[in-house]
Formats: sequence, C-alpha cells, structure tokens
Amino acid sequence: MSALRSSLSWQGRGYSRHQLSGDLIAALVVTVMLIPQGMAYALLAGLPPQAGLYGAILPLLIYAALGTSPVLAVGPVAVVALMTAAAAGSVAEIGSPGYHLAALWIALISGALMLVMGVLRLGFVANFLSHPVISGFITAAGILIAASQLRHLLGITTTGKTLPEVIPSIIANLGGLHGPTLVLSALVLGFLFWSRKGLAPLLRRLGLKGDMAALLARGGLFLAVLVSTLAVWALGLDAQGVRIVGAIPQGLPALELPAFDRDLITFLLVPAAMIALVGYVESISIAQTLAAKKRQSIDPNRELIALGAANLGAGVMQAMPVTGGLSRSIVNFEAGAETRAAGALTALMIGAALLALTPLLYYLPNATLAAIIIVAVASLLDLRALPRAWAYSRADGAAMAATMAVTLTMGVEQGLLAGVGLSLGLHLWRTSRPHVAEVGQVPGTGHFRNINRYEVVTTPEVLTLRVDESLYFPNARYLEDLVQEKIATNPDLRHLVLMFSAVNEVDASALESLEMLRAKLRDAGVSLHLSEVKGPVMDRLRRSDFLDHVDGLYLTQFDAMEALAPALTRATLARPRHEVRKPGA
Repeated sequence: MSALRSSLSWQGRGYSRHQLSGDLIAALVVTVMLIPQGMAYALLAGLPPQAGLYGAILPLLIYAALGTSPVLAVGPVAVVALMTAAAAGSVAEIGSPGYHLAALWIALISGALMLVMGVLRLGFVANFLSHPVISGFITAAGILIAASQLRHLLGITTTGKTLPEVIPSIIANLGGLHGPTLVLSALVLGFLFWSRKGLAPLLRRLGLKGDMAALLARGGLFLAVLVSTLAVWALGLDAQGVRIVGAIPQGLPALELPAFDRDLITFLLVPAAMIALVGYVESISIAQTLAAKKRQSIDPNRELIALGAANLGAGVMQAMPVTGGLSRSIVNFEAGAETRAAGALTALMIGAALLALTPLLYYLPNATLAAIIIVAVASLLDLRALPRAWAYSRADGAAMAATMAVTLTMGVEQGLLAGVGLSLGLHLWRTSRPHVAEVGQVPGTGHFRNINRYEVVTTPEVLTLRVDESLYFPNARYLEDLVQEKIATNPDLRHLVLMFSAVNEVDASALESLEMLRAKLRDAGVSLHLSEVKGPVMDRLRRSDFLDHVDGLYLTQFDAMEALAPALTRATLARPRHEVRKPGA
C-alpha cells in the first residue's frame, strides 16, 4: 500500500499549485509534439493515424498511476513502430483487418510479458543486452525507418522491409516521382531540421526571453503540420496527387479485447517479446538518465509493471504498442514537468483533441508525417559509435557491426535476436578465458602486482596466481590447465597461492575443478593455499569439505607470503618503495 500511495503522491494534498503549473505547461508542449508524432508513428507501423493518438490516452493514464519516473513520456515511438510493422506484416497485408488485429495482440502480449517480468522482479534482463549491441541495433533501425519513409517524401510506391529490398525498389520507381509531393517534402523537411536549432534564436531576436523562446521552438512540429495542411487545402494539392491522411474517426474508441486467435498469438510471442525487451531497455535508459538530473531514483521492476499495464491498455484501446520516447521525455523534462500528472494531463488533452480537432487534420499530407519521422530518428543515428567501439574493443566493435548488418539486411527481429545472441556469446567467450595474473611483491610495500607489468619480487618456490574472474562452468577447467602448465615449467615450486580478491562466485563445476587441482598438486608435491577469499565465496566453500584439505587460508596475500617465504617478504618490505612499471606495460 505504501508503494501505491507513493506512486499516486501527486494526487492528494501534497500536490502544490506550483507543481500543477509546471505539469500543465509541460503537458501542453508535449501534446503539441505528440499529436503529429503519434500519427506519424502510426503511419510507420502501417496503422491508421488514430492508432497513434489512441496510444497516447489510456497508456499515459496507466503509467501516471503506476510508473516511477516523473518525466518519462510514454507513447508511440519510432523503433517500436518499425518492429510492430515487421511483425504484423509477416502475418497479414498492411491495411487489412488481420494486420490491425496482429498489432493489437502485439501490444497485449508485450504488455503481459513486461507485467509478468515486473511481478517476478526480472528487470535485470535488460543487462543481457550490451551497449554496443543496443547502439548498433537502434542505429540500423533508424536507417531502416528513414529508408521506409522515402516513398512518402518522393510520392512513389515502394516495397520491401530491409535495405537490400527497399533501395532497389526506390531506384526502380524514381521515374514516378511526384513533383508537388517532392516540393512539399523538401520544404517541410528543411524547416523541421532548421527549427531544431534555428527557431529558438529567431524567437529570441524577436524579443522573447530565452526559456520562452526555447519552449515555443518545440512547437516547430505543430507549425509544420498547420502550414502544410493549410497549403494542401488552399492549393488543392490532394487533387493533384498529394496523399493525405483523410478522415480520422472523431471521438474515443470502445474499450474491448481483440478477437482471440490462438495460432496468431503463438506466432507473435517471439516478436512481441523482442518488442517488450527493446521498449523496456529504451524506457529505463531514458528514465534513469533524466532521473539522475533531478537526483531521483527509478525502480526498474515497477517500471516493467507500469509499461506492461500501459501496453495492455493500448491493446484494449485499439492502439499501437507504446514505450518511453526520448525526444518527448526530454521536452517534458525541459518544459518543467514536476510529477507524473503531466502525463495524465497530456492524455486528457489528446482525448480532447480526438473529440474536437480531428476534422481539421483531414488535409494533413503523409509527406509531413514522413518528414516528422525522419527528423525524429535522426537523433538515433550514431554512425561514429562503430569506429569508437572498434577502437576500444575489437570484440564489441565486431558485435556492433554484426548487429547492424543483420538488422539492415534481414530485418529488425533477426537483428535483435542476433544482438542478444552476440551479447551472451561475448560474455561467455570473455569469461571462459579469465584473466589470471602471476603476481609478486612491490618493493617497500605489502602490495602485489602483475609480474608482466611491474618490477616485483618473486621466489621460484612460491607461485601466486591472482584470478580476476568468478569461477563457473565455462571457465572451470581453464585455471586447472593453466596451473598444470606452470608446474611443468617450474621444478622448484613448493607452494601455490590462489589469490581470490576478484572472485565473486565459485559454482559446483568450478569447485570440482579446484578439488581435482588440489589432488594433482598433492601428487606433484605442491601445497595449495588461498588468500583474500571474499565472504560470500567463503560461505559457499564451507558447505563442502574443500577447505578442510587446503594447506593454508590467509586474510591477505602479504600474510600468505610472510608465512611461506618470511625472510624474502620482510626483506622486500624493508626496501625503499619502488613502484616501476615495465616498458610497454
């Protein structure tokens, strides 16, 4: 109950007039931005424009009640729209009843999966996607989104869902370029790109204050919609072939579950799970970034519950899947949103627009919506991320490049699956060959460092190996094989010390390997010692008899060396401090 009261804290006596003022202004700005964006993303998803607006009503109200971020703006977003189009398009043709039914079930299934994950406290699953993989996927998805909208900007008909399909289709249909559409697209696109940086300075030169100018500059989308719609109406461009949105149903839809289709639901489970994962990762990243600016905290599991319930709401309201949007959340934050009431107020304003303003959008050109999409996804494109990742880590760079390549050539679902597989594969590959350093004593100190990096003191009778990774089934045999190689090349060895300062876990497979290692060391006349074992690891080892057969157990590595080579250790400690890195180390 306390969590519920906390989530609804903006509703009671604690909700001040100042907070209401900030939330109202933010809601108005986000509404102006969300109406064209929602319609544009519905177009991208292959759904009627009202599906994007419906997704900005009940889902926002639900998130306002259950979420933890005061500024996260939930609603339709570009990447999820593209993934929805890919999934629904695999079962039905765009515009058919079956296509819309598939989109609704995608929202419901992804919502149910997020809700279950939140209840089971599985928010950590987002960590299985590495940042390079996510970055590569989003960049590739942004390229696909932009490519898919070229047909609306050019006034031509194209086919295909991947880059090798879309580009040849565009080239083949260039002969059908529609002049009025092309001119309108160029003007709208140019204005939208210019308005991102040029509109605010212009308003300041006209006398508006800095904050007010920046706030009004966010209305560039609305201005583009207004002017292009009026131009189509006044000049009769629709009669000349410029494609328009047309009639949008006025009013709110009935709340109802879509028709049940077991085969359809089964088929959509995997793509819906991918959409749920992407939606959650995108939302939690945005929420945590903005929360840090206000020194607030975000509960990942409650976010899963809130986003899951929001998507269930989208499914019963005939809407498309929703998640947190980057650009709208930033605008919500900068416009002064104080609480989640801003989202609820936005939902009410969108609802009012559906009741009263939809006839005014009849002449809205599809080219304007396409331009809005392209400008929105431009921020997703980080083409410099690949060379940065490659320069830092060849493995991460290769994973990022592979994710991008699969997404662009095979599709978004396949790209994300490849990304997940690569993330897990990279983790297993890295941990299967843990870094194990032979260490020696730094002169004049009780510290021990890698013999390959520092000039340290060692003795052939004592070998100390610092294990820099948890020991579990993929790497259990690696340490055993490494120690055997060391024994074979050092006939004077009498003691082996395993320095466990970086070991956080030893699973059953690793324990068995350690026991085999202990037996082999005994046969070779070498004693086994452990140092700097962490408490949780020690607790686990005490559940077996392994520690009963270990020759020595030491709190610190210095204690171990003082016991095994006392004269050398004390003499080294007494020397002048000498911390020298080896050349090239």
